Amino acid sequence: MQISMIAAIGKNNELGKDNNLIWRFKEDMKFFKDTTMNHPVVMGRKTFESLPKVLHGRKNIVLSSKKIENKEIEVHSSFQSFLDRYKNYNDEIFIIGGESIYKLFINFASKMYLTEINAEDKSADVFYPRFNKEDWTREELYSSSQNGIEFTHVLYKRMK
Repeated sequence: MQISMIAAIGKNNELGKDNNLIWRFKEDMKFFKDTTMNHPVVMGRKTFESLPKVLHGRKNIVLSSKKIENKEIEVHSSFQSFLDRYKNYNDEIFIIGGESIYKLFINFASKMYLTEINAEDKSADVFYPRFNKEDWTREELYSSSQNGIEFTHVLYKRMK
């Protein structure tokens, strides 16, 4: 199983507030879609509920202790249940949020696709976990800006 995490984060690792993303950039949404297409995506219940619809072209997996009635998704009631099911999976699996799900998986991740946003939001209530950048190689993939805010798509790979 190859775990990759993908997120858009502000200068202080901000992810969101009020169960929504803080920043929505058209190019970043395309990056997310292109990167995760045809791969399973794992999320928590709140992240799933924040989506306008099921992410098509990807197996949607939700970790939640609460029952979710939706035939288009796969639900696991525990982290261990998910690990047991996918331990022999040979493809990349993307972790897409939220905060508690990122924290569960960060020690298992071999890659992180982060959109590093050159902005901050003091009202954020959800954050990406801190990580030791010395344990990762950093490759800048693409930089752009929208509405005067610069952002860079970065691929972090865990050093062995």
